[in-house]
Amino acid sequence: MAGSGVHPKQLDEIHTISDYAEPLMKFMASILPEEKVVLVGHSMGGICISGAMEKFPHKISVAVFVTAILPSFNLGLTVILEEDLLLATTLMRPARSFFDPTLSSNVVVTKERFGSVHKVYIICEKDRVLKEDFQRWMIEKNPTDEVMLIFGSDHMVMFSKPVELCSCLKYISDKYS
Repeated sequence: MAGSGVHPKQLDEIHTISDYAEPLMKFMASILPEEKVVLVGHSMGGICISGAMEKFPHKISVAVFVTAILPSFNLGLTVILEEDLLLATTLMRPARSFFDPTLSSNVVVTKERFGSVHKVYIICEKDRVLKEDFQRWMIEKNPTDEVMLIFGSDHMVMFSKPVELCSCLKYISDKYS
């Protein structure tokens, strides 16, 4: 994602969710027609992979939402954001710079495209940013093919339970690829 890791864009250059997801969209466009990927989105990355699912459903074998925002074609992203999410995401980087429902409303998902991609949700039991009840509410509003739970994991599951996360991702990749 832009402004993360080794990506050269600075946080003050990211104004919309589209700016944030631009590297993912470029990558997805470059995938050869005979190839498919396993997409993994953590936290706000769920919005980004949802946009990729909508635009490139034929290039994705499975999308994995790791304690992530899971949009619904029944409710739309704005309704989900109006729940508890806006407050929670202001605590996360780089959300404060662009996470406004009016800016992210360009991420629209449909049953025909987003809904055609296999989805797995990994619940992080001790997440204090996206609480387990909220994660389950999103799953209820947009059911996934599978739900997994990592016990004792916090929002940064890649640090709190890295072995368990890797085991889940390997299982998902083996099953859906």
